[in-house]
Amino acid sequence: MVFTSQDLISLSPVLLIAAGILVTLTIEMFTKESEGILGWFSFALLLGVAYLSLFLIDSPTMLFGEKFVTGGRVNIFFFLFNFGAAIVVLLSMDYMKKAGIYYGEYYIILMSSVLGMMMIAGATDFIMIFIGLEQMSVCFYILAGFNRKNEKSLEAALKYFLLGSFATGFLVYGLGLIYGTNGSLSITAMTLNYEVLRSNPMFLTGMLLFIIGFSFKIAAVPFHMWVPDVYQGAPTTVSALLSTTGKVAAFSALILVFSPLIQAAYPAFFTPVVATLAVLSMLYGSIVAISQNDLKRMLAYSSIAHAGYMLIGLAAWNDKGISGVIFYLTAYTFMNLAAFGLISLVEKRDLRGTEFNDFKGLGTKQPLIAGLLALTMFALSGIPPFAGFFGKYYVFVAAIESGMTWLAIIGVLSSVISVYFYLRLTVVMYFDNSDEMVLISPTTSAMLGIMISVLLIIIMGVAPGSILNLINNTL
Repeated sequence: MVFTSQDLISLSPVLLIAAGILVTLTIEMFTKESEGILGWFSFALLLGVAYLSLFLIDSPTMLFGEKFVTGGRVNIFFFLFNFGAAIVVLLSMDYMKKAGIYYGEYYIILMSSVLGMMMIAGATDFIMIFIGLEQMSVCFYILAGFNRKNEKSLEAALKYFLLGSFATGFLVYGLGLIYGTNGSLSITAMTLNYEVLRSNPMFLTGMLLFIIGFSFKIAAVPFHMWVPDVYQGAPTTVSALLSTTGKVAAFSALILVFSPLIQAAYPAFFTPVVATLAVLSMLYGSIVAISQNDLKRMLAYSSIAHAGYMLIGLAAWNDKGISGVIFYLTAYTFMNLAAFGLISLVEKRDLRGTEFNDFKGLGTKQPLIAGLLALTMFALSGIPPFAGFFGKYYVFVAAIESGMTWLAIIGVLSSVISVYFYLRLTVVMYFDNSDEMVLISPTTSAMLGIMISVLLIIIMGVAPGSILNLINNTL
């Protein structure tokens, strides 16, 4: 296979991450103080690749026998994966020291997971999606158990591995049925043959199993069982990675597979399935989050509810719904990165201190941290004028325009419920008192990552139209 110079330029974000992994491996092998070097090297590389992806957004290219595509919407996902991971690196540098797990291989595994995400987003073939998914998932299993001295971290890794393997089984069986009926695992071929395939029960079953497999990855009810324990047990910065870029990668696969079908034929068979997943996820996540006393578990159930809101956009099956989901994913990424980053600062050296009671009086003892955390909670709850409000607004409007007003109404009711547990933390910080000293020494790297995330939350809320126009131009 011969690559032109334009092909190599278009593929450069993926090639740079792959080369960066090899460089980090070399640094780790031959440098004693590799931890400090790899942190800033990984941050610089991921940040550079993120902006390179945006620069190349208008250069769509088909590669590897039309099994991989770059440019357009794919490069928006490339940006989210790399920029989100760059912020996680900033949050991780001093947190890993505090947790006593400051090892250079952390950054190697993190970048390897990003490479898997990029393979998922750029794939035009189910095999490419599967390879990227497994690379990302194996890295996540390792990162979840990275704190080898903590039993909860090891338990989180084991649960994630077992249930993740179970999800992979659904996916592989579904791909087998799709191949048996279509004779190919090419998404393009599936789209061209959809008028024939839409009445084939084996094909529909295969697609249904595909949805179930990825429902595990996006943490949709009833395939959410792993989320609370994994988010609570994993190192906090790893939870930030799992809940943001990992979710974005899974949604990119669903968008990649189903958005071509919008133009081919309206997939009425799948609309009730996706709508049901959305309703269950929104209501279950919002209601159960109310009873949580640990902030990381609360954010885990919140993540389930947010997956439901995003599924509304997919259930709408229109271009406005797809662009709304991508906007929501962007906003949610920065909201959750800020939230988990702030929790990692408050968390104690023994990795305790994530319960609501540990945040009592934070408003008077640490006003900057409390103010940023309150702002993040407002954004997650969907209060204007922050990014979270417009994320929900766009997917709700898409549902209404597709004739699913009832689904948008349930989404609004779920949002109203969620306001309680988000504002509960604000009340605890500003209106409850505690005699216990809260000793927090915000580090430069962590605060930089948090401030970037918070700034983007505000910018996306103040000027959502410019972001949405960029997304619409790539669809």
